[in-house]
Amino acid sequence: MKTLIAIAVTGFLAVLPSRAQWIVYDPTMNVQQIIDQAENIAKYVQMVDNQVQQIQQLTAQLQQLQQYNKAFGDPSVIVNVNGANALVSDLQQPVVGQNIATLEVGSDGAEALTYNGNGLYVQIGATFTTPSGNQIQRNTNYYRPYEGVNRATENYTNVNASALQRRAALKAQIASTTEALQSASTASEVQKLTGVLIGQSAALAATDKEIDQAGTLSLVQDIENRNDVEKQATARSEQQRAEMVETFGNYRTNFTLITQPPLFQEGNP
Repeated sequence: MKTLIAIAVTGFLAVLPSRAQWIVYDPTMNVQQIIDQAENIAKYVQMVDNQVQQIQQLTAQLQQLQQYNKAFGDPSVIVNVNGANALVSDLQQPVVGQNIATLEVGSDGAEALTYNGNGLYVQIGATFTTPSGNQIQRNTNYYRPYEGVNRATENYTNVNASALQRRAALKAQIASTTEALQSASTASEVQKLTGVLIGQSAALAATDKEIDQAGTLSLVQDIENRNDVEKQATARSEQQRAEMVETFGNYRTNFTLITQPPLFQEGNP
């Protein structure tokens, strides 16, 4: 600041008229005015210099923001992310598999009598013929457990077919998202594509779980049927023992063993 004032004073003194002795003035006041004006000019120059520095700082900050936007991008601009719509559509698909209660309630023994496993098995048929030629209608209630297993197998087949189709579609979507991820130009785009890729991978793993669940359901139904067979056999065995004990008791009551030797009437010679 003092340097600027000295320069300003020197400049004003240099431009004073050479014939200053002809002008009457107060040197002290005149020099003070020159000094005051020089100080004002120096302050103005300092203010301009500060403004220039601020402009330079703002320009540098603006350049940094531009570089940041270029590198990271604006997340709100990236709306249609590759694979996102297909992922949402897959997650919103209705469930194909059925629970075991639904399969058991819907089991009809009549259907078990005509089931052949796509030609793999021989149909039992709704009737059978006795050796004497009588046509007997089968009791369909006896065959409901077997239809439960058949329905569980059908459920597994449907779930497996649906899962395989979805797996193929999801794998194609994962490949497409991975390609888009490789060509992503901003960090925001990378983050959104990464989120979609994680969701697709989770959906792919979920299809395997659906197949496992359907297979487990078939095993559970078969185990339940085997358990029921053993239960029925135990019940029949218990009933047969009780009937045998009762039969022997009735026999002892109705038929008493003779403990005395038989007496024969003697005839006349």
